[in-house]
Amino acid sequence: MMNDEHTRARFETLMLPLMNDAYNLARWLMRNQEDAEDMVQESYLKAFRFFASYHEGTNCRAWLLQIVRNTCCTALGARKLRQKEVPIDQENDQVEDPSPLPPASLIKKATVEAVREAIEALPVDFREALVLRELEGLSYKEISEVIGVPMGTVMSRLARARHQLYLILSERKEHDHL
Repeated sequence: MMNDEHTRARFETLMLPLMNDAYNLARWLMRNQEDAEDMVQESYLKAFRFFASYHEGTNCRAWLLQIVRNTCCTALGARKLRQKEVPIDQENDQVEDPSPLPPASLIKKATVEAVREAIEALPVDFREALVLRELEGLSYKEISEVIGVPMGTVMSRLARARHQLYLILSERKEHDHL
């Protein structure tokens, strides 16, 4: 069983450091912490099961994120987007500080929350492209590999996602100033 030990060690070396990336993508796609954690766990099990199909020299981050994406898409399709809405930075059992925040901190917190809500409002195709590019820092080529579409489609989705994000945030800003 020396080969199994070697495979497990190689898997752990390559894939475990990517767990935060996997969780981040799953969190944005699933829109809640519990489902994201389940998807990451399921994705890692699939990745380990199919690790023999991973070829040395292939981008392991793109390979794993493709598995995470496919696992999430399957789960979302199975439940027909019946999602629990949970804010992204919800911390379990955390009591909010009752002291008032300085105005700059309030503005920053409101801006971050507005952007998060706007990203969550995007259609899943646009949201995943935007998250992979802007939050995970993947190249167009890597995104193309992860979501299985041509680079031109990636660029188009990103442009449309950014435009929709701009419209959502502009509309919100106008609404807040009324």
